[in-house]
Amino acid sequence: MTNQIAIALGLVILGLFGLDAIVFDWSNSVFLGKKFTEFLKWIAFWR
Repeated sequence: MTNQIAIALGLVILGLFGLDAIVFDWSNSVFLGKKFTEFLKWIAFWR
């Protein structure tokens, strides 16, 4: 992965978080965070 690709992906991710914050009041980020937490518990990642 080149630096240009990494920067572009980072900007896209930050843009999506910004869009979620402005338009959807963080509902998508909270939903994904909860699902990720459930997924970590399901696979027992820490064991």
